[in-house]
Amino acid sequence: MKPAVGVRFKRAGKIYYFEAADCPDIGIGHQVVVDTSQGRELGRVVIAPDQLVEARPAGRLKPIVRVASSEDLEEQRQLRGRESEVLGEVMSEIVRLKLPMRAVMAEYSFDASRLTVYFVSEEQRVDFRDLVRDLTKRYDARVNLRQIGPRDRAKLLGGIDRCGRELCCTTWMPDFQPIQIRMAKNQQLPLNPSEISGVCGKLLCCLAFEDGQYSEMKQGMPKLGAKLTSAVGRGRVVDVNLITRKITIQWETGTRVEVDATEFAEQQARREKAFGPPDTPPATVGGTAETGPPAETGSGRPERPAESRPARPRRPRPATPSTDAAAVDPAQKPPRPPRPAPSSPPAADGEQKPPRRRRRQRRRRGGGASGGTGSPSNGGGSGGAGGSGDEA
Repeated sequence: MKPAVGVRFKRAGKIYYFEAADCPDIGIGHQVVVDTSQGRELGRVVIAPDQLVEARPAGRLKPIVRVASSEDLEEQRQLRGRESEVLGEVMSEIVRLKLPMRAVMAEYSFDASRLTVYFVSEEQRVDFRDLVRDLTKRYDARVNLRQIGPRDRAKLLGGIDRCGRELCCTTWMPDFQPIQIRMAKNQQLPLNPSEISGVCGKLLCCLAFEDGQYSEMKQGMPKLGAKLTSAVGRGRVVDVNLITRKITIQWETGTRVEVDATEFAEQQARREKAFGPPDTPPATVGGTAETGPPAETGSGRPERPAESRPARPRRPRPATPSTDAAAVDPAQKPPRPPRPAPSSPPAADGEQKPPRRRRRQRRRRGGGASGGTGSPSNGGGSGGAGGSGDEA
């Protein structure tokens, strides 16, 4: 197996592997010339051949052309000096063409055959064809314009952050990790953008460095605002210190106390084992909840709960006729039926009707109007009583 080395072309760039069979004495820190897909480049060895025993990349590797000489290093230094001048001219061309972009950095390849210009822009697509044409004629090289974001801009330019140290992305971070606001909440940091943002304007990359450690420290700790119950009474967690593992509890009496989280968790576990969780519903027996002894009524007998009373069957209501007041429109009342005609024949003209009161008395005695009058054969008169015939 042929030896291989890891080469990095930028200070905190990605590492590429090359075959080092022709350079047996190569080591970390040596400058080498290699062939890449973009042309010939000058890089620095960061991984020695003896460090790739198990982590050797699979596949066929390109060989190292040669170890950089003093002439190669001098040419590279001259090209780096020209890059700042080229950047100023590119910015002037952008202003002249009124393009919505801003050049950040200009970089030459090892043999000066390719010029790469990095720029930032708020627009997604920028028409820079005229700019590429003018720069190609002026510098007699292949010009590539590459749009980058705020983080890549900070990585290329470098700087010092709020911690007083050089940017991590410039010194040692080869790739950017995804950063979420959840990481700041997990570390109990203020959610102020100016407090958790870096020089690039994005969330600090160092939020991801300790996120796993804070997630492990939060295990077994109560959440902020959690309600607790102990022998003292009910309380609420108002502060959690993950570093010292202390929690501050405010009881319902208004007093605050700071306790050790581990000891308090053990007390809560013993209490829940004996009495159950404080927020669980009461145990059910026979399908009904046990809320305490049954209440007594005025007669001294316990009152049965409403759930245990048997449901009383209801009688079916008879169907209401169609003439029901609820079914009839109040605006259209049914006509009143006529009164039946009297059964007795109407009185003759000139005959006087007996009073209604006297007729009722006769019906009670069992006699009618015809029983009290004498017939012609008995000798009774038409208007006399029954005993008037004996007197005659």
